[in-house]
Amino acid sequence: MRKYETMYIIDPDFDEEATKQLIEKFKGVIEEKGGKIEEVDEWGKRRLAYPVHDRREGYYVLMHFEADPEAVIDLERVFKITIGVLKYLIVKKDK
Repeated sequence: MRKYETMYIIDPDFDEEATKQLIEKFKGVIEEKGGKIEEVDEWGKRRLAYPVHDRREGYYVLMHFEADPEAVIDLERVFKITIGVLKYLIVKKDK
């Protein structure tokens, strides 16, 4: 398995419960494919550098995990189809 980190930004209009559900959903995608979540760091609401989908703020989440490349492909697919995700980035960490 390889080490990855992902940063994603959730719509700030979502309430706290919906935000927590999305975070758990993304953790579940990795875990059901045999991956392991190392750390989830919620940065909270921050101002965006430029407007994204007419939003000026977003709820930032940074997640470190270990997984196979297939799990990362599946996570990216889920990010793309999930309503409420403004932006995301998945990066493979160097050894």
